[in-house]
Amino acid sequence: MSLRTRFALAFAVVGAVVAVLVGLLSYGAASDRVMAEIDRTLRSATVAVAQNPDQALSLSEAVERAPDLYPGPDLPGPGDEGARIVIARAVAKDGSVTQLGGPAVRLPVSGIARTLAASGTAGQADTTEVVADSHAFRLLTTALGGDRGALQVAVPVDQTHYVLGGMAREIAAASLTVMLAAACAGWLLARRITRRLERLAGVAEEVSVGDRFDGSGLVDGRDEVGRLSASLSRMLGRLAAAREAQERLVQDAAHELRTPLTSLRTNATVLRRVNELSPYARDRLLDDVEGETEELGQLVDELVELAMARDRKEAEEPVELAALARCVAQRVHRRTGRFVLLDVDDSVIRGRRQGLERAVGNLLENAAKFDADSDSPVEVRIRQGEITVADHGPGIAAADTVRVFDRFYRAGTARALPGSGLGLAIVRDVAEAHGGTVFARTRAGGGAEVGFTVEKSRLLGPEVPGEKAAGTDKRTQGARGNGAGP
Repeated sequence: MSLRTRFALAFAVVGAVVAVLVGLLSYGAASDRVMAEIDRTLRSATVAVAQNPDQALSLSEAVERAPDLYPGPDLPGPGDEGARIVIARAVAKDGSVTQLGGPAVRLPVSGIARTLAASGTAGQADTTEVVADSHAFRLLTTALGGDRGALQVAVPVDQTHYVLGGMAREIAAASLTVMLAAACAGWLLARRITRRLERLAGVAEEVSVGDRFDGSGLVDGRDEVGRLSASLSRMLGRLAAAREAQERLVQDAAHELRTPLTSLRTNATVLRRVNELSPYARDRLLDDVEGETEELGQLVDELVELAMARDRKEAEEPVELAALARCVAQRVHRRTGRFVLLDVDDSVIRGRRQGLERAVGNLLENAAKFDADSDSPVEVRIRQGEITVADHGPGIAAADTVRVFDRFYRAGTARALPGSGLGLAIVRDVAEAHGGTVFARTRAGGGAEVGFTVEKSRLLGPEVPGEKAAGTDKRTQGARGNGAGP
C-alpha cells in the first residue's frame, strides 16, 4: 500500500470517527430534548385533567386548560387540531378504564399502571412508550392516591419518530460526506507530500545506480521533507568530496609508486647480469634494491594510514596531551636519537588517541629529518589544545607553507631527503577529524614551526599551564620543561 493511500485512509477514518461521534451526540441531544418536551406536555395535560376529574374533557378544553401543551407540529393528525391530540383516561383500582378525552384508542393497561392505580400515595408516576392500533404513543400514568385510582395521559409520537429518523439519515449522510471529504483532503495532502518524497527517492536511486553526486533535483522547505532534502544534499556533497579525494589519492599514489617501481624494475634487469658485475657494483646494486624496497614499503604503509585515517572506527576518549607527547617523544628519541624538549600545559581533550599519537609522531619525525645535523633538541609546545613542533633546520619557504600539508608534496629542499610526502597530510586529516586546523611558519631565530589545533569544544576541564616531565636530558635540563630522552 502506497503512502498516499495510507494518508487517504487515515484521514477518512479520522473524519468518519469525528462525524459519527458528533452525529451521535447531536442525535442524542435532539432526541432527549424532544422527549423531554413531550413529557412536559403529558405532565401539563395531567394537571389539567386532574383539576376536573368529573368532567369529560374534549380536545379543545384540554388544550385550553393546558395552554403550555407541546404545540405538536411533530404529532400526527389532520391540520392543527390533529397535531394537538391528547388522550386522557382514568384507571380504577380494579384495572377498569374510563375514557375522559381524546379519541378512543385501545391503550394497554400494564402491570405498573394497575399498581399505581391501587396505590394510596398520590403523585407516583411512570412514563413509557406503547403501541396501539399500529401507532406509537407516549403514555404517562400518575397515581391520584386514595381510592381514586390513576390518571393516564398519552400523545402520539409517530411523527416524532419520523422526524428523528430523518435526522438520523441526514446525520449519516453528513458523516459519509465528511468521510469522503476527509479522504479527498488526505489524498491531496499526501500527493503534495509524496511528490516531494518521490523526487528525493528519484535522486537517491540515481545516486545508487550511477556516479551522480550533485544536489540538483532536491526540494526546498523548512518542514521535515525540506530538512531531509538538506541532509541528503550534505550527504551527496560529502560523497562527492570523498569520491574526488579517492580519485586524487589513487592518481597521486600511482604517480609516487611509479618511481620506486621503475627503479626496482631497472635493478632487476641489471641483476640478470649479476655475474658480470664487480663486487663493489653488486653491493651498491643490492643496497639500492634494499633502499627502494624499504621506501616502497613505507609509502604503502603511509598510503594505507592516510586512506584509513578518516574511516577508522576509533572511540573517542579523554586524552591528556602532555602524557601523549611524552610517550611519542620517547619513541622518536629511541628511533632517531634526537632529544625532545617539552613545554606543555595540562590540556585534556576528547579525541582519538591513536590518531593524535600518529600526528604528533609525524611532526616530530619530520622535524628530526629536516634538522638532522643540529644538536639542538626538537621543541614541543602545547597550549590549550594547540600542539606546535619547532626545529632549528633550514625553515620553510613562504611559497611552501600553504602546500606542505598536501599529499605527496615535497619542497625543493626536501627532494633529496627520504620520505613520501604523506606525513603532514596525515597530520592535517587528524586535525580536521578533531575540528581543528594545521599551520606551518618560519620560526623566529631560524627553523620552522609546524603544528595543529583541535576544536575548543573538545577541551575538557580547565587548561592550567604547567610542566610535564618526559624523560631526562641533561643537555636541556634547567630549560623550561624537560627533555625527552632515554
